[in-house]
Amino acid sequence: MIWLWIPLTVAAALLQNLRTAVQRYLVGRLSTNGATMTRYIYGLPLALAYLLLLNGLGHAFPQPQLDFWLWVTAGSLSQTFATVLLLTVLKQRNFAVGIAYTKTEVVQAALFGSIFLGDQVSTPGAVAILLGTLGVMLFSLQENGRSWRAFLTGWFQRPAVLGMTSAGLFGASAVSFRAASLSLEHPSVLMSAGYALFWSAVIQSAIIGAYLRLREPGQLTAIWRARKVAVLAGIAGIAASACWFTAFTLQTVAYVRTLGLIEMVFTFTIALWGFKEVPSKAEVCGILLLLAAIAIMLNLG
Repeated sequence: MIWLWIPLTVAAALLQNLRTAVQRYLVGRLSTNGATMTRYIYGLPLALAYLLLLNGLGHAFPQPQLDFWLWVTAGSLSQTFATVLLLTVLKQRNFAVGIAYTKTEVVQAALFGSIFLGDQVSTPGAVAILLGTLGVMLFSLQENGRSWRAFLTGWFQRPAVLGMTSAGLFGASAVSFRAASLSLEHPSVLMSAGYALFWSAVIQSAIIGAYLRLREPGQLTAIWRARKVAVLAGIAGIAASACWFTAFTLQTVAYVRTLGLIEMVFTFTIALWGFKEVPSKAEVCGILLLLAAIAIMLNLG
């Protein structure tokens, strides 16, 4: 079943694109944090239903130990704070530089996976990771010479620090979720991933829900009023997460995240064919590097 990580990752990227599109639509009706909350609060019942379905199909519930709770909590907290930092990066004056640094997530995930889980990356895999990272950076910076200079010289400036930290936390969260799932030592990959997914959704719903209640009163009511559209974000979000978590359980996080960069290819294709946008030279170079990285990943699979 190891090869299943490939179609699962591609499906996750597609579903994530859909979820993001719905959340962008909701931002006009909700706050940024409120739109983020929709993926958890409306996805949580689906995560529970998925667990019950797996159990009904004969997959026994896991018996989690302390290490599971530590890993799933660490992953949930890391992902939440990473998202907060990413939103902060987007508010910076030179946000393109910060966004470029957030694309180091895959490299940092490879490092964390090696340190905490002993995950090994082959030489072709490392090449694919570096090509993919460079490709998404080209997308972020495009052909703005000022942004490139700032990127190369501004390692310790605020956008860079925020971007690198956000990337590190996203990488740590993915590795933590893989560790949580593997710690269950369950014979069913689907149940291991689904169980970790459910509890991460519970934790993140509680964290963001408490924040909205204390700092953004009225948003929870607004989320309920927007439920006819917001539920789509929940469905797409939890489906994407289920695919990500299962892929993480089957394969090294760095490989999954590298192949997951195919999301950028989808975005590029939609812009090119759907909206007739003319790509820049940097975007064309970036897409070629991404395609090379994806080809290597598919060969590894």
